[in-house]
Amino acid sequence: MYYIIDDKLEESSYEECLKHDHIYVANVSVEEFKRNTELFNMGIDMDFEPGVAPVSCVKVNYDSLTGSFSIPDRANISEENHEFSFVLDEQGIVFINDDGTAEKILKKIAQTRKWRMPSLERFVYDFLEEIIGTDIKVLEEYDKKLDAMEDCILDGDDDGIMEALLEIRSDIMDLRTHYEQLIDLSQELEENENGFFSSKNLRYFRMFTERVMRLQDIVSSLREHSMQVRDLHHSQLETKQNKVMTVLTVVSTIFMPLTLIVGWYGMNFKYMPELELPVAYPIVIVVCVLIAVGSIIFFKKKKFF
Repeated sequence: MYYIIDDKLEESSYEECLKHDHIYVANVSVEEFKRNTELFNMGIDMDFEPGVAPVSCVKVNYDSLTGSFSIPDRANISEENHEFSFVLDEQGIVFINDDGTAEKILKKIAQTRKWRMPSLERFVYDFLEEIIGTDIKVLEEYDKKLDAMEDCILDGDDDGIMEALLEIRSDIMDLRTHYEQLIDLSQELEENENGFFSSKNLRYFRMFTERVMRLQDIVSSLREHSMQVRDLHHSQLETKQNKVMTVLTVVSTIFMPLTLIVGWYGMNFKYMPELELPVAYPIVIVVCVLIAVGSIIFFKKKKFF
């Protein structure tokens, strides 16, 4: 797909874009870009492998910028990232993408953006904004999930909490890395080493950098929140273990004197006068019951259980 930047992003043709009457935007497949690299004439003088995008970054060539985007799927951040490359000069920008991610963003910009002062810088800003457009809601959902986990832990319903918490922490760390890469990319664009961008429009990249930094701050807060939930979970586990140990200790303490009595009268001595008394057995039973009841009352008063 080919577009020109006018008061909005308008669909165009390959031939129209190459006239350079307007700044153009192209979205092509890897195969098409390799086939038409010379026609685009983007001034690439460094090794560039279109379609390979392990990270979001930008590199400065003699007469162009080459770079890539590696975008986590906000619906399932743990899955593979959407990856595509781009090449940019003062005439326009070419996205090289096979999975349709860039095209989806371009169509949304075409449908929702209209510019009073169209420019390449404004388009790039809006493209970057679309990448992070829903992130506030995504991060709010993570915050709500962490709050719900806290409530479940406090209510004693902590089954599967650690697995879900580890998944959230992993997603948060992936987003943190993603934001760091976007900040580096935006700052590199703001440097404007090749002079492709108008000085007065560099503010767009500065605005984007500041917004991503705010998102990064939220991610840092969520990371701390997740650590608090983890600590709360461990604390509740320790409390449960302490309660179990307390009960076991109380039970053991109650039966210790009873065990002593059993051991005492279990000795095989010939002369034990109590063995000859008819009431000896009932007396031992009563003494054992009194010891057990007395111990329970004592521990209740001390609030051991």
